[in-house]
This record gives sequence, structure tokens and C-alpha cells, in this order.
Amino acid sequence: MAETCCGVLKITMPLLVDTIDDRVGHAYSAMPDRLYLVDRDGKVAYQGGRGPFGYKPGELEQAVIMTLLEEASAQRSAFPGRNER
Repeated sequence: MAETCCGVLKITMPLLVDTIDDRVGHAYSAMPDRLYLVDRDGKVAYQGGRGPFGYKPGELEQAVIMTLLEEASAQRSAFPGRNER
């Protein structure tokens, strides 16, 4: 289902869809709907407000930017001098 949705909507980022029993929705209190950002380690980096009125795409965008900056900083710390010329 997620693959079909990504294809039809031309979404280029990973997309996950909960199962029919809504196990993930219940675990994360996602009712009625929420926007989430899950980082590469599987940690919830952003949990938006309950939708549709709680949707704040600007907040999600900022969370994406901050997560990417934190990852880049962590990589630089792990490998000092690697990107220096």
C-alpha cells in the first residue's frame, strides 16, 4: 500500500503505512492523524499535533533540517579531519 501511494503521489521519501489493526497509531497516540519524523536510528525525532488542524508542515520541515544537521555534526565528530582539505 505504501509503495502504491508513493508511486501515485510521486513521494520520493520513505513512507510507512500502519496495518489495519492500527497498532502503531495506538502505540503513538496518532488519532486522528499526526505527522511523524523517524530518524535513521528509529527514534521519533518529531511528533506533530493531532490533525488535521494540528498539522504544522513548517515545524516538520524544521525538524527534518535539524535532524540532518545533527547527523552531519555527529559524523564530523566521529571522523575529525575527514572533510578538511
